Amino acid sequence: MKVLSTTRLPGPAWDELRDVEIGRPIERRPDVEALIVPNETVDEHVLGLLPSLRLVANFSVGYDRIDVAACAARGVAVTNTPGVVDAATADLAMALMLATRRRLVEGDRHVRAGGWTTPWFAGLFLGHDVGGATLGIVGLGRIGSAVARRARGFDMRVLYTQRHEVETDLAQYRELDALLGEADVVSLHVPLSAETTGLIDARRLALLHDGATLVNTARGAIIDEDALVAELVSGRISAGLDVYAHEPQVPEELWSLPNVVLAPHLGSATIETRSAMARIVVDNVLALERGEPLLTPVSA
Repeated sequence: MKVLSTTRLPGPAWDELRDVEIGRPIERRPDVEALIVPNETVDEHVLGLLPSLRLVANFSVGYDRIDVAACAARGVAVTNTPGVVDAATADLAMALMLATRRRLVEGDRHVRAGGWTTPWFAGLFLGHDVGGATLGIVGLGRIGSAVARRARGFDMRVLYTQRHEVETDLAQYRELDALLGEADVVSLHVPLSAETTGLIDARRLALLHDGATLVNTARGAIIDEDALVAELVSGRISAGLDVYAHEPQVPEELWSLPNVVLAPHLGSATIETRSAMARIVVDNVLALERGEPLLTPVSA
């Protein structure tokens, strides 16, 4: 079975694919039956170039750039990589909280530039506590729950919001607007959809209290990026960002700001996690080839 992948996947599972080509669907390819993408655009145009396609194996949990309905209409299955990214993404969310609240990146730059010239100064890079702070989690799914468990180790008071309140001892429920006004740190963990695009807009950003920190390891378009840039430029809040509305473009206004930590979409970027993701992708491709049920199908 011919497999086309837009990138080489890490880990040993990759070597189990027998007929795989690295490239992009830029011309008609009637021989390709499986396409591997890291949540890249798969729309009617791409599907039209691959008339024999039977599977889009997504090297990601999120599949907002894949037209699942169009795939289903053509009889093309879509799979993703749920579960294995939870811990790594939760770890990164905590890292962004710590780095932003404690001004770690600023301190690193200061040392590297030779600016640290006195042994100790009481006012040098004063930040905000993480331990004991109130954390608001937007979306208490697998990753949000993993963040809540980690936050307890920092003695954080944890709140959550989502579409429906659930029974949990991990966090206390709040409506979204109330959570934004109460939390010292807000961490986003909802999927990107029509409902969540622009969820954190200018009005809701204004609800954050002065000195609050916004962390986003979900999808950039969940936040109104222009409104966020304006808030960060004002210096009223801080942010730790791993995702952006138009990746790989990052607003230039943010590059030199001291109150934002910028990461290049590293949520699942550990050797162990990416290898596990590749294992799921390859196993789905092999299941298709053998005529077996797919491991992690996505519903339209």
